[in-house]
Amino acid sequence: MEVTANRKILKYDGTSLNKQEDEIVSEYPLTIVVNGEEFATLVCTPTDLEDMAIGFLAAEGVLRLPDEIKSVTIDEKRGFAYVELKNQQPVGKEFYSKRFIGSCCGKSRQSFYFYNDVTTAKTVVSKTHISVEQCFHLMRLLQQSSSYFQATGGVHNAALCDKNSILISRTDIGRHNTLDKIYGHWMRNRIPLHDKLIVFSGRISSEVLLKTAKIGVGIILSKSAPTDLALKMADELGITVVGFIRGNTCNVYTHPERITEPFA
Repeated sequence: MEVTANRKILKYDGTSLNKQEDEIVSEYPLTIVVNGEEFATLVCTPTDLEDMAIGFLAAEGVLRLPDEIKSVTIDEKRGFAYVELKNQQPVGKEFYSKRFIGSCCGKSRQSFYFYNDVTTAKTVVSKTHISVEQCFHLMRLLQQSSSYFQATGGVHNAALCDKNSILISRTDIGRHNTLDKIYGHWMRNRIPLHDKLIVFSGRISSEVLLKTAKIGVGIILSKSAPTDLALKMADELGITVVGFIRGNTCNVYTHPERITEPFA
């Protein structure tokens, strides 16, 4: 399936309008059907659709272990992902959208909005350390590897990395979708996560932070900004957030004990 399409446009170059052809990223609706019941329709980039479906269901708490998957069938032409789980109980969508109101005192996960987030977000205990120089290096690798962004400027990117290299990367029009695709790949391949981190192109919202926690990674690096709620969740879940990684500067927002000085 085509990830981009060409379109004739008029481009203003500062002095005049000129005809040229531009490369535009595709937008693709994918409906996920679980055990014969329609669960959700996502809008995504049409790549790694099996990872997308599995990762989304894992993030929603519908799927907890790879062994629960009976089969996954992708119908690209019609835009459907048919997922059969060994547990044949109906999937109740009302549970996954139910608001969670936490207590105002104690360790109650009071920043969480939904019941499934409370049960699926992991408190991370990673002992991995990374230098600021390695943060810069990994961000450069992510930016250099993103051919679709360089061609269209219309996608986000995320990568699962060790301290020195990208292990897998995923691209999508939705920043949260990139993490679902990584989660889905991990569910199918069970890569050890104790020494891994996420490198990310977009803003670290609360949703992005929660998906990082659900994957089980202790460090997330981004070239952009975090939100206040994301940082509150990161404090609580033990996740190190490093943002505004641009050139040779960055901001360490939470759990700075994992970030070391250059050449330490």
